[in-house]
Amino acid sequence: MGSETFNIVADTIAEECAVPRDKITPDSHVIDDLGLDSLAFLDVCYALDVKLNAKIPFERWVGDVNSGKTDSKELFKMRNLVAEIDKFVVSEHAARQV
Repeated sequence: MGSETFNIVADTIAEECAVPRDKITPDSHVIDDLGLDSLAFLDVCYALDVKLNAKIPFERWVGDVNSGKTDSKELFKMRNLVAEIDKFVVSEHAARQV
């Protein structure tokens, strides 16, 4: 997990959702621990798209959770969410270089 990406995601959650920044750790669960609902999560997603200059596929990830392909307890843990964002941003930026 990239610490720079973690800080961007954590700072964005703190800014968009009024969650104390010191409460956000790699083991925090976005929904269970930080209390984000679906609207708050959407606000965070849009802000991250802008900050990271990438259209992150949050809708697909949520669809995977809803269809049972992905476990929400795992995906929405900060360390896992940040790792997924990292992978996607790197691949999207690499694709633009081609």
